[in-house]
Amino acid sequence: MAKSDSFFIRASVDLNGTTYTQQSIDLGAYVDALGKSVLRVHNIAVQYGSNGVDAPSIPTGQHRTGFSLMTQSNTDLPGADDRSVIATGSLFATENPTGGATISESLDVAPQHWTNGYLVAVEQIYLAAKETADIGLTEVNIVMECTVETLSQSAAMALALSQQ
Repeated sequence: MAKSDSFFIRASVDLNGTTYTQQSIDLGAYVDALGKSVLRVHNIAVQYGSNGVDAPSIPTGQHRTGFSLMTQSNTDLPGADDRSVIATGSLFATENPTGGATISESLDVAPQHWTNGYLVAVEQIYLAAKETADIGLTEVNIVMECTVETLSQSAAMALALSQQ
């Protein structure tokens, strides 16, 4: 099985308050199931941004900004039991009673949690995000460390069909 040196794919999805938003990521340059070329995602890094300038504004209560990286388009953030999920995570923000906020990040499911990363044989994947309250974040950005691998035609077709 031939394998390339690792490279990075970057993607971003704009946040629209509490509305689910999704952005497609074209992998056609790397993935061709019939041509025996598939992508292996080894690691992802996530950044929750507000145009790189302002810190989020935390209203009263607790708030969550979640993201999903998926092999299929969706209408809401899926759980880890959804077979299209490559990665999911959240940024949690809680207003402190004495002022300020506590912010924590969770990477629930990620390729780096698996022994061999996550194999992708579809030509398009999706990055999606949603907030429980508009806290001033404007985007979720990811960086994926990837390699391209060659599989047998039957294995590549079976993998592509399983991720529809």
